Amino acid sequence: MSSPRNFSLVLGGGGLKGLAHIGVLQALEEAGLRPSGVVGSSIGSLIAAAWAAGRSVEFMRERALRLKRKDVFQVAHADMAFKRMQSPAVYRHEPLDRLIDDMVGDKTFDELTHPLIVNTVDINSGMQVLWGLPGLRYVRVADAVFASCALPGILPPREIAGRWYVDGAVADNLPVKAATVCGAGPIVAVDVSASMALRSEVEKSGFAWTYARGLEIVMQTMLERTLRQWRTPPLLLVHPRVEDYPMFVFDRTQELMAEGYRTMRQLIPELLRLLEAPEEGIFPKTPVRIHVDRGRCIGCGACALKAPGIFQMDALGKAEVVAPRQAWSPLDGIYIRNCPTWAISARPVTGEWMGDQPLPIAASPSSPASS
Repeated sequence: MSSPRNFSLVLGGGGLKGLAHIGVLQALEEAGLRPSGVVGSSIGSLIAAAWAAGRSVEFMRERALRLKRKDVFQVAHADMAFKRMQSPAVYRHEPLDRLIDDMVGDKTFDELTHPLIVNTVDINSGMQVLWGLPGLRYVRVADAVFASCALPGILPPREIAGRWYVDGAVADNLPVKAATVCGAGPIVAVDVSASMALRSEVEKSGFAWTYARGLEIVMQTMLERTLRQWRTPPLLLVHPRVEDYPMFVFDRTQELMAEGYRTMRQLIPELLRLLEAPEEGIFPKTPVRIHVDRGRCIGCGACALKAPGIFQMDALGKAEVVAPRQAWSPLDGIYIRNCPTWAISARPVTGEWMGDQPLPIAASPSSPASS
């Protein structure tokens, strides 16, 4: 059964955390909701391409559960030994090529079952290239997907028609603007980057982990800037709680898919509402009340700088809330994450206070930022 109105689906990057996208597709399928087109970036492009090629959710689940580290990462020993610093990447391309071929097959964009856009970046020009747009449909989908997954330095760039492409996440990890070409209607965007979760001892974890952590922070910052002024079409921002998982985790697949399913299923009523009566902005919205713990506040002014309409500095140099009641989308709360002493909290309200538990935000629920 198709949806009463069109909507498009955007699956963002986030390493193996992107396996949560399979659960999202399962929840949509069970609700009888099928996107008019799908946009993918990094691992989101792999899941999106598999779906667009006609692969069932069950096939994707089974393949994901069999996924091992060697299916993606095998060190490029020869390149590292002989080319040293001139090696194109730490890992070889063959394992990921085999995985993509298994998931997508040998198809061009014109041969897909559903419309697909794959987000990449030309490594030499810095240009964002969206394969699947008119004029960019002649290539093998598998090549575009590999390019979209090719984190610079981690996996080698992919040559397509004489130019070299890498992971689109370096320009736009959640390419929601590209979804506007998939048709009218709301956009459902699934963000699994979750960079603001508190980490520990990243500095001791080696090159790959330090690099991945830095990329997480860049992706989150770009997303917040891109969506800060978003108005239309309505955007349903799906945020599975996968922030506590590292990008390259291979032993939590079942949990990741279950979390994607849980989060999307919970938001199905909101999507149906937007399909019937579209509104401007980012959804879902939650009424919250903002509070500052003056005992923790050190008067740095970061909150007033980030949200001058909500905070100001009082005569004692402490932050005070001038607009405590807010309607939050999943993107909001940057001023909470940027408070160095975690003095700011947001609690959900419906007319009156709803208990003492703070509203979950993009930080880890076990971190001080949500206490």
